[in-house]
Amino acid sequence: MSHLNYNHLYYFWMVCKQGSITKAADALFLTPQTVTGQIKALEERMNGKLTKRTGRSIEPTELGQLVFKYADRMFGLSYEMMDIVNYSQRANLLFDVGVADALSKRLVSKILGMTIPIEQKIHLRCFESTHEMLLEQLSQHKLDMILSDCPVDSSQSPGLYSKKLGESRMSFFCRNSELIGTFPDLLQDKKLLVPGSRTAMGRKVRQWFDRQGLQPNILGEFDDAALMNAFSLYHPETIFLAPSFYAQEIEADIPLHKIEQIDELKEEYYVIFAERMIQHPAVKNVCDANFNKLFD
Repeated sequence: MSHLNYNHLYYFWMVCKQGSITKAADALFLTPQTVTGQIKALEERMNGKLTKRTGRSIEPTELGQLVFKYADRMFGLSYEMMDIVNYSQRANLLFDVGVADALSKRLVSKILGMTIPIEQKIHLRCFESTHEMLLEQLSQHKLDMILSDCPVDSSQSPGLYSKKLGESRMSFFCRNSELIGTFPDLLQDKKLLVPGSRTAMGRKVRQWFDRQGLQPNILGEFDDAALMNAFSLYHPETIFLAPSFYAQEIEADIPLHKIEQIDELKEEYYVIFAERMIQHPAVKNVCDANFNKLFD
């Protein structure tokens, strides 16, 4: 059997992962023409067509699916090998964590603080984005772990796993006690700040409004929980939704009043990781830790 050019195979694998020649070329820092030429060379080696165009996307043919299946296992193992080598050789283990922007940063910081003791030789790097973008980066081996508000669908993202860490009930808060009135009617009269409709909690709270027959007076939607909290500091005439434990934490000299806890609304916290990353000591710490007291 003649030699297989693994660069050609890698370019084909990237096209399948990215779904287009252009995206793969950007990820590889190559021109689309170069990637196309390399895939054609691989097709000649395989004696068959490997890709087909479906609309604006590129999909593997039946032969391409077979080749991609083996390529995915090969390059997945190569990433795992490099991770383990890097972990064993670095003085401080790199730990790249993606955090869904919808989550409370206070609770996320406590989760990380409990599982990454300062005496451990770990170099933590945190990145914030949407759940979907973080999953894509995790699948591309750009992250070691994700903290998110919803689990991963392993049937849609093979090789990725999730574990629920806990949940926090949600409450409506305000900075100005004069806003407190008859609940839940005041939600139709006062200006509200709520999680964005793209977030898991945003969808839950809108379903709750519908069940209550409410037409809320929404001033702002925020994908980022920290930004919503900061916005409320400068707009004390608003009511906002946040984890109930916020009642125990008061911003400097600015009072926080809990209006009502909604037991039906719970913000869930999940850790998501690739199977290979269970080797990482920090990932193992998070998966093994008991967060019951934190969420209580």
